[in-house]
Amino acid sequence: MSDQPQAGAVAEPTAEGWPAPAWVPTRALGRTVLLTGLLLVLGVAFGRVDLVLIGAPFAIGAAIGLRRMPGSAPEVTITADTEHLVEGGSVDASLVVANPDVIAYDLVVLRTRTSPWLRLDHADRPFGIVVPRDGWAAVDLSGEALRWGRQDVGPAAARVAACGGLLACRPVVTPPHRVRVYPVTDPFAATEAMPAAAGLVGNHRSRRHGEGGELAGVRPFAPGDRLRRIDWRVSLRTRDLHVAATLSDRDAEVLLLLDVLGEAGASGGVGGAASVLDTTVRAAAAIAEHYLQRGDRVSLMEYGASARRLRAATGRRQYLTVLEWLLDVRADNTDQVPDEHVFGAHHVSSDALVVVLTPLVDPRAADMLASLTQSGRYTVAVDTLPAGVQPPQGNQWTPVATRLWRLERENVLGRLREHSVPVVTWAGAGSLDLVLRDVARMASAPRAGGR
Repeated sequence: MSDQPQAGAVAEPTAEGWPAPAWVPTRALGRTVLLTGLLLVLGVAFGRVDLVLIGAPFAIGAAIGLRRMPGSAPEVTITADTEHLVEGGSVDASLVVANPDVIAYDLVVLRTRTSPWLRLDHADRPFGIVVPRDGWAAVDLSGEALRWGRQDVGPAAARVAACGGLLACRPVVTPPHRVRVYPVTDPFAATEAMPAAAGLVGNHRSRRHGEGGELAGVRPFAPGDRLRRIDWRVSLRTRDLHVAATLSDRDAEVLLLLDVLGEAGASGGVGGAASVLDTTVRAAAAIAEHYLQRGDRVSLMEYGASARRLRAATGRRQYLTVLEWLLDVRADNTDQVPDEHVFGAHHVSSDALVVVLTPLVDPRAADMLASLTQSGRYTVAVDTLPAGVQPPQGNQWTPVATRLWRLERENVLGRLREHSVPVVTWAGAGSLDLVLRDVARMASAPRAGGR
């Protein structure tokens, strides 16, 4: 009997770099071959028939077990039902092992790794299952998604034993299945008017005359006026045709500028403590959802080395695109200086409302806010620094350094307000109502012009 049984054809190495699966003898088969050969040699050498009879069952059992050997490796896949999955939602994942061979698997041991932000039941321990021939078996992993982002279920590995435990397949590793977890949108509503509305259609009252539902006054009839706009009461009284003038309904453009120059605070997932990125992403999703539902155009941009940008658009499709875009938000830990030309005047519409989500930790963020305001843009700064965030305790000077840093940050906030940059702390619903009303009042005020 050969010490190395013939296995099935070995597949080429996978693209991920893992070794190709192959069937190899187990220690049980090695001990069987060793014990049988030793008994046969001793029986022949010493003329002991009993030793040959003792070794015969081992040889017969191994021959019966290996009469049909597997010719292909098992197939392992990871599935997950993740449609419209948000933070705090349930995740239904499963590990499926398929047996394409004509012999049954005696035992399949499964082990998987998952993202720490996916709390799956029993995902931290191995599973043992039996897979029939030409069949499949699955292990269900259900749980909860704790944090937004692209989270991984896997990779998963399976070790299979067959032929009575005499043959085993090298671990079959399958790549991870990526799960998209969208940020939960905090309740947000802004009832105040936009500072400026420059589009053609929308829900905001414009300061320009045109087709709309807001009455602006009555004026004499002029060529081009619609007959349905004639005010017959005024026309009969003055004996001249007069029409009702209205203010046009316009849509607004909202630019959400995300400061990703750094991260602060520890993330505890949904229902726990929020870091700077948690607050930034959730607030951006809530603000975008609010204005897109009102028919406005929303665009996004990162203030960092990558300077990612999402073009302005409107509608349900834009909202889904915004959520996908937010999944890739990462803290910029490099020392590369952001390209200031990307945030220049020609990249930001003059009528757009610029909402800057920033923790105001990096001095470059304050300079960016001041430059946007000085260029005439309607800018609102949303403070995303979590309340009570503390640096890690290093030595006895850490509390003193923390107090000095907070005093310096308060000075930065004061200087921004002196430069007419409104700064408001994100607090969910109604966070921007007061500051938007002030910005709209300043936008509607007459501007001095030179002769």
